[in-house]
Amino acid sequence: MASGDTLVVFTPLHHEPPASNPATLDTRNGHPVLDFSDSVIQTAYFSGVMPQHYSGGGVTVYLHWAASTATTGDIDWGVAFERIGDQQQDLDSDGFAASNQGDNNTVPATAGLVDIVSVAFTDGADMDSVAAGESFRMFVRRDSASDTASGDAELVKVEIRET
Repeated sequence: MASGDTLVVFTPLHHEPPASNPATLDTRNGHPVLDFSDSVIQTAYFSGVMPQHYSGGGVTVYLHWAASTATTGDIDWGVAFERIGDQQQDLDSDGFAASNQGDNNTVPATAGLVDIVSVAFTDGADMDSVAAGESFRMFVRRDSASDTASGDAELVKVEIRET
């Protein structure tokens, strides 16, 4: 697998809501989106299998998002991986690695325009040592406690690329 090649793509319809403070499924002009509030830190989980052709280097997660109504301010995102693997994680508990941040992303001047934010992960502990062929979960979270945009941030797509 070459650097920059897409490994996995998630849409809002793939999300698995956590028990508390989930991002909410919505639509915008027929496009499914996940709404992340400006007043509560909300999370969305995505589950997948790291493709067999993943070479074991780092990955970059690309968040495609739009502001629901805001035209000023910034949005802060957090992303983390949890290796489920082969007898690696008890499904009765969470085991996410520390989140990596994509902070200070300027809101587009027109609400509804999609911005793309990248959040990089080195291989190993930074991405909970997820390996080729192993199942994993990833969370995406808006850090509304530290960003400055008002209204919802709408997650449109998530792409994981090899770096």
